Parts: sequence; structure tokens; C-alpha cells
Amino acid sequence: MSSISKMKYILSPKFSAFSPHLPKPQTISLASNAWPFESFVRHNPSCISSHLHLKSTPLLSNSFVCSSQSRNLQMEASRPPSGEIHVIVGPMFAGKTTTLLRRMQSETTSGRNVAIIKSSKDTRYGLDSIVTHDGVKLRCWALTKLSSFRQKFGLDAYDQLDVIGIDEAQFFEDLYDFCREAADHDGKTVIVAGLDGTYLRRSFGSVLDIIPLADSVTKLTARCEICGKRAFFTLRKIEETEVELIGGSEVYMPVCRQHYVSGQVAMETARYVLDSQKVECSSHT
Repeated sequence: MSSISKMKYILSPKFSAFSPHLPKPQTISLASNAWPFESFVRHNPSCISSHLHLKSTPLLSNSFVCSSQSRNLQMEASRPPSGEIHVIVGPMFAGKTTTLLRRMQSETTSGRNVAIIKSSKDTRYGLDSIVTHDGVKLRCWALTKLSSFRQKFGLDAYDQLDVIGIDEAQFFEDLYDFCREAADHDGKTVIVAGLDGTYLRRSFGSVLDIIPLADSVTKLTARCEICGKRAFFTLRKIEETEVELIGGSEVYMPVCRQHYVSGQVAMETARYVLDSQKVECSSHT
């Protein structure tokens, strides 16, 4: 090979038999429809530098985007509105039922459909009404279990409900499950009123169990019957020891902490004296 030929070879080398692993170079037009760049890459992978990273982004047609958006809108429309849970607690005579009824009347004035439930255990003012200690009265549904409400109220009527009020909530064992289902899945606003503690200041029913579900919790207080200060607790006046003892002022009284403690001591002393008298009387007979 002459020196001129060698110079041409160096300046413009050609792939020969000495480099069989390299394909023959071809002219590429990225704008050509006859030979897309992706096809070239697929058939000539070794010609692409290892430093070149290709990322393919699929193009979405307008019809696909529109159908996806339409489907999302339909799903949003089919979902029930977000529900709420509001809890009202406090001792006896704190105005829990009064507060509940005011809330329900306010919801009715706003044009919302409401229903009120109470425990069938409370028969002091009849089964078909909720009555406050001040005499305010409102019709309600008396149930033993909240789970039966939907069926008894009617499925279609239930779907139209916006707000459900529950009074004397401590008597419902299925309170937690009902409130969760109504708010989370059915989109209802549930307003719950009940005692948070027994006369022994222990958790009453499932009222405290729904606190983690609640949007708001209102703790009401009464007035201590002994000193007039704020009353947070309920003192039982009689010697009955069963937890669920329904009664009014003849059985219970709201008291502050000081008079709850001293009152409990006094009640225990009185019970001890009464028990001693009973034993003494029986021994004489």
C-alpha cells in the first residue's frame, strides 16, 4: 500500500475483515419514516455508546386521557360524602341530651335529614321520645342494638339520611362498629351523647372506645349539688351496686371531685352501717 493510500485509510478508515464484530456503518436519517431510530437501535445495539441512555415515554392519545378522566369523575361521584363523628360526654345532669337535641334541631333547620336513636332500656319518658331534664321532647327510635337501625328505618330512607343522633350511647354494645360504618362508609354525620364514666368513675360501655374515631369531643360539666362548683362526676345516692341502674335525681347527683371522694366515703360508711343493722336484726329474729 502506498503512502498516499495509507494516509487516506487513516483519515477515512473502513471496517474490514480485521474488525468483523463491528457492523457496516449506514447513513441514518432520524426524520425518515422508513427507518425509525428505535428500529436502528434494536438491530444495531453495538453501535450505541454505553454512555447513551434512551428513555421511551409512551404518548397518550387524547381519547385515552379523556376516558380516564371521565372514569375518575364517575368514581368520585359514586362515592358517598365524607362522614363525621362528634361525641358529647359528661356526668349526669350536665346537659348532654339538651346539647344533642340542639345540634339535631340546628341540622334540621339547615335542611338536612336527621334521625335520633336512644336505648330501649330507658323507659322513663316512654319509648318513642327523648326528653331532657328540662322537659324538651323529641321523637326518636328506641333500639336494643344499633345494627338493627338501617333495616327498621328502611334502606331507601337510610340512604337519604344526613345526620344520626344517638342518646344514652353507653347502653349500646355495638356503638363502635355502627359509628365507624355510618361515618366511614355511608357518609353520615353521627352525633353521640352519653356518660363517659360510671358512678365508680370507670369506663361506661363503649363510649370511650369511639374517641379515636371522633372528629370532635365535648366534655360537659354539671353543678355540684353540695358546693355549687363544677361537677365532673356522678355520685349514686342509694346502695345499689349494679352498673346499669337507670334513674334521675332520686338516684344520682352531680358532684365535684372533693365531694365525690367524701361522698363515696360517706356512702360506704352508710352502707356498712345498714348492712350491720341487717345482720343484727336477723340474729335477733
